[in-house]
Amino acid sequence: MQLTDLIAASAAQLTAAQVAFGHGTANAQDEAAWLVLWQLGLPLDSDPTDIAHELRTEQINGVKALIQQRIDTRKPAAYLTREAWLQGVPFYIDERSIVPRSFIAELLTEGDIDYWLGEHTQRVMDLCTGNGSLAVLAAMTYPEVTVVGADLSSEALAVARINVDRHALAERIQLVQSDGLNQVTGQFDLILCNPPYVCEASMQALPAEYLAEPALALAGGNDGMDFVRQLFAQAPVHMSPPAVLVLEIGNERAHFEKAFPNLEVIWLDTSAGEDQVLLVTRTSLQSLTTAQA
Repeated sequence: MQLTDLIAASAAQLTAAQVAFGHGTANAQDEAAWLVLWQLGLPLDSDPTDIAHELRTEQINGVKALIQQRIDTRKPAAYLTREAWLQGVPFYIDERSIVPRSFIAELLTEGDIDYWLGEHTQRVMDLCTGNGSLAVLAAMTYPEVTVVGADLSSEALAVARINVDRHALAERIQLVQSDGLNQVTGQFDLILCNPPYVCEASMQALPAEYLAEPALALAGGNDGMDFVRQLFAQAPVHMSPPAVLVLEIGNERAHFEKAFPNLEVIWLDTSAGEDQVLLVTRTSLQSLTTAQA
């Protein structure tokens, strides 16, 4: 059996088992290619059609065992490979942290929020940092800034520490355990946040792959906005006058707009559309806080 045949057979097996995707791949073909290449120790950007030699029996059996593990456990593939990629950057991941997939990553690396930044941008906060991927990408994208990665979960922060050290950024990234911004000190010029925002109805409908992730990183209460309400109340004190907050809310835009009908925000264009990530200024958040007082 050749590599292309093994990938095709693996994709067919994943499809038949009706596994769910969305943790780095969007379909059975891409996920099968990822798992097969990883199991065989081949670069993930390999072109399978360029590898024409016959695979050994033990190689085929190893792949079959991994594909069966993916089906039986319903764990995201990244938990099986212990690696996830975001904007071409590799990150360690395990079950202690949500699999990184934030659209904020592409906004960072493609410069889509640079308009609101400048020489004043010196301190960056990655709130709900999880495995630290956005903190790492922010530090890579803006070499002059320092970054604080904060999370309530000590287990997630342990995973983040692995990634900060892996990319040799310990001198520029500080990791802090914090409930929202409660244990954070000082002001920031940019706050990034991919919070728990999944509403209760959506949580009940999630496939097993998503339920394999820490619920703390997903569940946002009845309308998904519990954490966001807390964040908006706390954020102005921790934002410098020109600071902006970039927030991912996934498929919960309707709930967001119902919760904050008068808040002026800017919706940012991502590969998933213009309703996944928003940007809000300190001034707008101060107006919201004043109106609610």
